[in-house]
Amino acid sequence: MSQIDTAYPSDAAPAIRPLIPAVAGFERLVAPIGEPMLRIAAGLMLMPHGAQKLFGWFGGYGLQGTGQFFATKLGLEPGVLMAGMAGSVEFFGGLLLALGLLTRPAAVAVAFMMLIAISTAHWSAGFFNTNGGYEFALLWGLVAVSFALRGGGRFSVDALIGREI
Repeated sequence: MSQIDTAYPSDAAPAIRPLIPAVAGFERLVAPIGEPMLRIAAGLMLMPHGAQKLFGWFGGYGLQGTGQFFATKLGLEPGVLMAGMAGSVEFFGGLLLALGLLTRPAAVAVAFMMLIAISTAHWSAGFFNTNGGYEFALLWGLVAVSFALRGGGRFSVDALIGREI
């Protein structure tokens, strides 16, 4: 056992009292759904960005238009292939995250893609998203890293089938 394990054995963890004692029961009831809510929301919010790149939905330019942008403005060649990869990670990776299926590999792919997006498209614009900066991509990248480290959790398809990579 490590020092961390022995400092707070699982059955003797320090009690954290809620600020408002009347909500303690509610807190215990909803606490287990916090991470699944974030995982599902993150996945569902990534999917439309992929759909813009792949299919031209939601005001996107589709694969050809996004590919041309990637090649001419970002220097990512071949543009259509790079746009297809980015769109696939966002759309299908987002779907996998939302389902909690192959959560860790999907999260690693999303985190890696966000790192590429930051370095190629957003870094030069600074931090704030309002100026095209890397704020949004960094947030999604860190959310993805969190799920790459923790997995899909007990409310996931990974847990349902009893397999997690």
